[in-house]
Amino acid sequence: MIKELTKKLDIEFKDNKQNINIILKGDYKYYYANQCKQFENNLKKYGYGHIKKEDIIKNGICFNEYSINNGYNQYCRDIKRFNNKKEMLGFVVGYNQAIDNKVA
Repeated sequence: MIKELTKKLDIEFKDNKQNINIILKGDYKYYYANQCKQFENNLKKYGYGHIKKEDIIKNGICFNEYSINNGYNQYCRDIKRFNNKKEMLGFVVGYNQAIDNKVA
């Protein structure tokens, strides 16, 4: 039972982590990978500031050490910049929570 759950979580983690270019480890890696996927889905639905949802859908997004970008590497158009990975992940979680509160 536990092995099956772990296997399922690992498969979901690999899927969620496809556009994350930072190392996620420890007890919260599944949580943060899921939050990044949720953030991507929110941006595809609502866009973000100066970047339209059509651009997000067309080019995708990626998560890097100091930025979230519209495209598949850190040299693509910035969506938002950060001082470090923790700040970026905190922003992602907060943004998702704000969207959840707005929709509910």
